[in-house]
Amino acid sequence: MQIKRTFTFIENIDAEAGQRIDPPLRKIAVAAVIDNPFAGRFERDLGPLTEASAGIARHICQLAVSLLSPHKVASYGKAAIIGSNGEQEHGVAMLTTVFGNVMREAAGGGKAWISSLTKRAAPGATIDIPLAHKDALYVRSHYDGITVMLPDAPRPDEIAIICAYANRGRPNHRIGGLAASEIKGIDGLT
Repeated sequence: MQIKRTFTFIENIDAEAGQRIDPPLRKIAVAAVIDNPFAGRFERDLGPLTEASAGIARHICQLAVSLLSPHKVASYGKAAIIGSNGEQEHGVAMLTTVFGNVMREAAGGGKAWISSLTKRAAPGATIDIPLAHKDALYVRSHYDGITVMLPDAPRPDEIAIICAYANRGRPNHRIGGLAASEIKGIDGLT
């Protein structure tokens, strides 16, 4: 499947609540827009979408990680917005383990389940992509997100697939829980 358009988003946070953030928080999201081959009809086998997701993920994840530079990936998330002639399941099919494994590889590894969100919407809709630590979901400091709006996508017969990365947890986090420095990295949870 051909990528028709690519959108990139960069958010840098250098200060929060009057406090200087060191290192600054950088969040990146990259979206690829493709034609939805199953728009307007029911298709039982969504395997072609899952298979195509690996190549799309390689393109957008490499771009996202390069935009995060000079920082390393600490957290990640994924999302899909499906045009109105498609089904939510079309986006879910593109965000399976096939896509997730490419995201982990681009991040230099990761043991945790990748948070995701999918929805069907018109062009210009926003989506909040959840972020969580790449090695342990129970690291509360990294529960975050990035909001993305695609001004001209997805059109009714399109799907937008989105990866998101961040270099650290939220600024000024202070709610306790497992610290990133305490991650065991065994089960993706702790």
